Amino acid sequence: MKKVGICFHPQWAAAHGFAQDLKVALESRVAEVWLSAAWDDEGARRNVEGTDLLICVGGDGTMLWAARLVILHPILLLGINMGRLGFLAELGAEEALARLPQILEGGFRVEERTMLHAEFLPSPGASARKGKRYHALNDVVVGRGAPGRAACVEARLDGRRLALYRTDAVIVATATGSTGYTLSAGGPILHPEARELVLMPVAPHLAAARALVLPSSAVIELRVTADHGAILSVDGQVNKELADGEGVRVFPSSHLARFLRLSSPFDYYTALSERLGWLNAANPLRPTRAADEGDFSG
Repeated sequence: MKKVGICFHPQWAAAHGFAQDLKVALESRVAEVWLSAAWDDEGARRNVEGTDLLICVGGDGTMLWAARLVILHPILLLGINMGRLGFLAELGAEEALARLPQILEGGFRVEERTMLHAEFLPSPGASARKGKRYHALNDVVVGRGAPGRAACVEARLDGRRLALYRTDAVIVATATGSTGYTLSAGGPILHPEARELVLMPVAPHLAAARALVLPSSAVIELRVTADHGAILSVDGQVNKELADGEGVRVFPSSHLARFLRLSSPFDYYTALSERLGWLNAANPLRPTRAADEGDFSG
């Protein structure tokens, strides 16, 4: 590896401090090392070109941001977990420095994960110009815009009407996102490298809260059908108001997230069991939706 980037959670002093330690440790081993706070899109993009590895110091939220940042580049992502729980991070801070030689010598495997492409849909009859485009690693969600008022969402699958939901939210998730919001809503957990998508309504009124597991060829459209609107949320980090008639078209991206892994692929379910407390009946973990660090982002 010739060029390594390090991004850190900007609100965690410990993450910033450890990122500085990593930079010092790497400077004698690789030709170029750069450092950036997460969510500093402009600053980070100036350094992305030619980067071989981006090390993310923080939690799963930092990894989600980094995956969107580098989506157009074949950059490996390595997560260093500084939080209480992390599904995407590979190492804890205490072992990261010790494993650097192994990483730089190529002693790892690459895990490829599906990402989502989302296109904003204007209301019928509005300008046909191209709308905003988004990418997501976890999920794309259309949810209620105000407390106490359900979101009214029409769902179409491959151009055909599927359902009309009065619901808290409708989620389109990747396998990575299947251990995020969809898990909180009772959805299925997919293997992290699965290409299928999950379509999941959250607390729908007078409708069964059934998740659908869809093939990688699926194209899902979610459109708001009530005048009080809704919110479009991308990975829980990018949010946009949707008016009546507006929506989003979601399908698998042509780009994949590439994670650097030191563990065996067979360790995934053991780690999942430990993180969800399946073997500890006295103190089970109760997954909750969280857009910040430490969420259940698989």
